[in-house]
Amino acid sequence: MTYTSLLRELAGKCGVSTSYRGWDHTEHEVSDSTLHRILAARGIDADTEDDVAASLRDLDQAPWRRTLPPVVVIVQGESDRVEVHVPHGDPVSVHVTTEDGDHVPLTQVQVWVDPREIDGALVGRATFGLPADLPTGWHTLTADSELDSAHRTRAQCPLVVTPRRLSANDGLLGKQRSGLATQLYSIRSDRSWGVGDYADLADLSAIAGGTHGFDYVLVNPLHAQRPEPPVEASPYLPTTRRFFDPMYIRVEDIPETSYLPRDQYAKVRESARRFSKANKRTRKIDRDPSFRAKLRALSRIHRVALPAARQAEFDAFCQREGHGLDDFALWCALAEKFGPEDKIWNAEAAHPGTDFATEFRATAADRIAFHKWLQWICDQQLERAQLAARRSGMDIGIMHDLAVGVHRHGADAWTLGDALTTGVTVGAPPDNFNQQGQNWNQPPWNPDRLRELGYGPYRDMLRTILRHAGGIRVDHILGLFRLWWIPQEASTPGEGAYVEYDHEALIGILVLEAERAGAVVVGEDLGVFEPRVQEYLGQRGVFGTSILWFENDGDAPIPPENYRELCLTSVTTHDLPPTVGYLRGEHIALRSRLGLLERDVDAETAQDAAGREAVLDLARTRGLLPADASEKATVEALYRLIARSPSNLLGVALVDAVGENRIQNQPGTDETQYQNWRIPLADHKGRAVWVDDLVDHPRMVSLVAALNAAALNAAALDARSSPASPMA
Repeated sequence: MTYTSLLRELAGKCGVSTSYRGWDHTEHEVSDSTLHRILAARGIDADTEDDVAASLRDLDQAPWRRTLPPVVVIVQGESDRVEVHVPHGDPVSVHVTTEDGDHVPLTQVQVWVDPREIDGALVGRATFGLPADLPTGWHTLTADSELDSAHRTRAQCPLVVTPRRLSANDGLLGKQRSGLATQLYSIRSDRSWGVGDYADLADLSAIAGGTHGFDYVLVNPLHAQRPEPPVEASPYLPTTRRFFDPMYIRVEDIPETSYLPRDQYAKVRESARRFSKANKRTRKIDRDPSFRAKLRALSRIHRVALPAARQAEFDAFCQREGHGLDDFALWCALAEKFGPEDKIWNAEAAHPGTDFATEFRATAADRIAFHKWLQWICDQQLERAQLAARRSGMDIGIMHDLAVGVHRHGADAWTLGDALTTGVTVGAPPDNFNQQGQNWNQPPWNPDRLRELGYGPYRDMLRTILRHAGGIRVDHILGLFRLWWIPQEASTPGEGAYVEYDHEALIGILVLEAERAGAVVVGEDLGVFEPRVQEYLGQRGVFGTSILWFENDGDAPIPPENYRELCLTSVTTHDLPPTVGYLRGEHIALRSRLGLLERDVDAETAQDAAGREAVLDLARTRGLLPADASEKATVEALYRLIARSPSNLLGVALVDAVGENRIQNQPGTDETQYQNWRIPLADHKGRAVWVDDLVDHPRMVSLVAALNAAALNAAALDARSSPASPMA
């Protein structure tokens, strides 16, 4: 066996792909250098043939070197087993301690495995059965070995029992529900500070549900960015995925604002008034002035003493969030004082446990408390937004968006340490979105270390996001199965490889935490993937995603009647232009201007036009689209078309509901190429659209009427196709 084949064997055992099928449907080999770099980032030696052979031995022997696995994740109702390793011949007993404190002894299963010599000692394996009726939750598995009174050992690990299926999703079966998808920063009111905020989200939800009958509002990721300007525009490149963005706080809604001294209250009101013109601008959202002004106001309000009841609420919030909040607030205070390129991050403040960081906790205690307080305010305003959504009649309410990853110099990268992998970033190989590939500049979870940590950081992130959510959309849920890792030394994003994750554990924990929150889960499963991905998501009751333009069988569009039931179906997505812009082919024109096309622009334009025309023909054959239809009528026809699908959820892009045509994001570009994530909401004439305008906005009202008509037609068809009811 050659060195290259040994290297590829090692990569395969570590879940690193040695080839991949590209968007061109051909197989591409991953280079040896890429495999070396990815394995090195995982801490796996592969520099020489001897290193590779030693690493293969270590992988084989690793389970025998520990009594229990780092964590065990199972599905409720399914019998499972756990393997326990002790010195050969030593007795061992195993039991489960549930979250409620119940003690459940396990029975050993008679499975003989020959003992093995590990590090000079003979180690045996005992197998124990895990009962199928264990309750869902985070339990503790304990193995006790007692040779005699002087030789006792105990090992423990988390045992996570996950639901077989997500009941919140199953509860939506049998009825199609629709919702609005929007970018919060872009949708403003006359009360905003130039950028949409949590109060605007509450008002939008109340209008969407109470006036127009929508069942949810899907919003962009609300994860926190840097603690001071300048901030990253992309909501998909946050500094943390666990905590929320204070930029969206509605300052005037904080109760302590009214207790400011008169002169300071006047300054807050004057700051708000200065953004009245910014609320009307339609060219570009400018976050930095808004955030800078809010931080000044919030610092003043934070100095107002909390009454006893609210102080108790704040203390309870801090206790619940624990060390995660403490470390995040510490990072925020440090990041305010030291820029992202400061050498201190590589030395004195390399991680939260350094002497410098420990001393800084004490000297900057007031500022750290301020950042913890900001998260409490975010939590309260998000709670009010979800309450407003449910009170409006929504079945789901606000659906949050979970980004794929975080900034590699951000809070999570600092606080979570080696749970995130350095030396590589994630992205996508060349595809139809960007034929040169994409680099998202985000460090991936280290699958080995995440397992060693019992998936605790992943669980804590989910719990925070789901606390006041009716649902969660997991962006690129394929990343819970595999992620495209790109070594930092790579010259192009295509010089990467897929790295596999334990999807049964990650999806299982996602389902468990959503089940506990009573939240719906939608996975964005677009792109290149194996059929088993959608099959597995369906088995666990997790919804997928369908976009009208992407649902094809070869060169022909799939009829919407053949779409999946467990699915959120929409006409467009934030990575495409609004439907009006897509019909005009503006996405091809933009990619051509930015040099993102690998083929001739005329060929791309012709192919894209043919694909659009084939979809429009589906609407025409169903009598939904007359030959002389306007752009507005065409948009409505396409939404009526997807309403013909059996999908449980329909997504209506707010930009389509008001006539906007500008694209929010062009994948694979940065701020020097295109103003991604900075487009304010405007109508077809370029006029700003505010939250309050949506009550009776003509295009919104017309689109909702079209969807309602489609629902009535579907109900009538169902009634005609059902067997006649027997007469009384």
